[in-house]
Amino acid sequence: MGTQKFQMNRLVKAVDELAAQMTEEIFVQRGWSDYTPTNCGYTDFMDVDEYNKKIAECSVLITHAGVGTIISGINAKRPIVVVPRKNKYAEHVDDHQCQIANAFSSKGCVLCCEEVTELKDYIDKARTFDFKPYELKGGNIEETIMRFINIFD
Repeated sequence: MGTQKFQMNRLVKAVDELAAQMTEEIFVQRGWSDYTPTNCGYTDFMDVDEYNKKIAECSVLITHAGVGTIISGINAKRPIVVVPRKNKYAEHVDDHQCQIANAFSSKGCVLCCEEVTELKDYIDKARTFDFKPYELKGGNIEETIMRFINIFD
């Protein structure tokens, strides 16, 4: 869920509920969310080494539409399901994460799951989806953000 000071209980709860149905181990970085998972491992925050290790080891990365996490997943060549934070759920101040998720999704780099009720279907799809590598071409919202936060020169 990143380190932004917004909850995303909607996604934490959905993943926790899926964990009860799956044999695969699920781990959540819940960030500022206050929903406490009961069916999977979790932590509030991880240091950089632990974060990178978890991403490298995961079979499917489920994330909010934080550009840094998306790029980390792409660089680790992980299948990525992005669930953007939404203002209507008090997960962010606006819906810019929908734009970011759709921008990466339109390039085939991630799958964008707008509603957590569809999360299981997106996880299943991610296991066989032909993800495309990210190509920096300039001019798109995610590239503007990445330059701003110094991910790319």
